[in-house]
Amino acid sequence: MKKRIMVVEDESIVRMDIAFMLEDAGYDVAAQAGDGEKAIELAFKLEPDLIIMDIKMPKVNGLKASEIISKKLNIPILILTAYSQREYIDKAKRANIVGYLVKPITEANLIPAVEIALKQAETANAYRQQVEKMNQQLNERKIVEKAKGIIMEKFNLPEDAAYRKMRKISMNQQVNLENVAKRIILKYNA
Repeated sequence: MKKRIMVVEDESIVRMDIAFMLEDAGYDVAAQAGDGEKAIELAFKLEPDLIIMDIKMPKVNGLKASEIISKKLNIPILILTAYSQREYIDKAKRANIVGYLVKPITEANLIPAVEIALKQAETANAYRQQVEKMNQQLNERKIVEKAKGIIMEKFNLPEDAAYRKMRKISMNQQVNLENVAKRIILKYNA
């Protein structure tokens, strides 16, 4: 499936040039915008795989637009600029910016930067999902442990017997252990 990229650049010729280079390389240019305000609107509407955004633009500049987008969406952003000054680089670190290209842009520097940005975003998403899954498992474990403690106290059972009792209920009622634990907590902690 083609990766969907949004190009945000106030100079229409540069924007079209970038769009052509991306399409020639096999990417889908999902949207184009000439200012940061439109970029924010389109990002929330389309949720592209990558945004290529100029810094200096009318209405809302690229760095501010990147910050706004990054607060709500996890879309990697590749910044374009004619400026390589330190202050822009430092500001760019604050948002979900995964790369920084200095104009003039050529296919030789654009396509590798896009490929790296997409790969970094893919890796970051995999880590984020792994952390979320681990947090969910930890929360489930805490619920089971709390319920097990209640069973131990209410029925004066050792830990392994309390756990076996919960497992037996889980199997007999064909519900997962977390749901059994939640019911125990509700019943005895009310």
